[in-house]
Amino acid sequence: MVAKVLAYLILLAAISSTVTSDPDTLQDLCVAAPSSGVKVNGFACKEEANVTAADFFFDGLAKPGVVNSSVGSLVTAANVDKIPGLNTLGVSLSRIDYAPGGLNPPHTHPRATEVVFVLEGELDVGFITTANKLITKTIKKGDIYVFPKALVHYQKNNGDKAASVISAFNSQLPGTQSIAATLFTATPAVSDDVLTKAFQVGTKEIDKIKSKLAPKKS
Repeated sequence: MVAKVLAYLILLAAISSTVTSDPDTLQDLCVAAPSSGVKVNGFACKEEANVTAADFFFDGLAKPGVVNSSVGSLVTAANVDKIPGLNTLGVSLSRIDYAPGGLNPPHTHPRATEVVFVLEGELDVGFITTANKLITKTIKKGDIYVFPKALVHYQKNNGDKAASVISAFNSQLPGTQSIAATLFTATPAVSDDVLTKAFQVGTKEIDKIKSKLAPKKS
């Protein structure tokens, strides 16, 4: 059952990519060679003579990850950075694990539509349209939910047990912009004048948020 649904998600993402996202491939394969130094819209191709099965393999989604973030979620990506063979193919996956009450905070994927399939647990999910309308639903094991390309969305585990989903994207590298982290931890920093006016709060509140989101020192 799970294998069939995952196969469907991958197929759906691949079909969608032909009309909305990454450009079509022009050859059988183009395994990413990030170290080549060549700048293209994607990655330059590895010499085909050096291509191996390992370029198309990744086992990082098989088991739950260890969730120890302050928001209670962990995203494990299976994109072109992890699977070089995805280069030019316009598809990728992620696994998201949630602690009880855990949140995948509001964020966007600028280059892809996302489809999630619930492996375990029950989640409250939603996205916000450009008309500022929230479209939300509670989903459970076996359910599928779609987040349209580039719209702000989130998932929250509303149960007292761990939850997990598999996400499919119609891009080899969807990109993720977490709204809070993007605004409050940018380098160089977004001016406090911008943030205080945008959120209608004082500098002290802005500084408090920045301190909460700052990377923990090892």
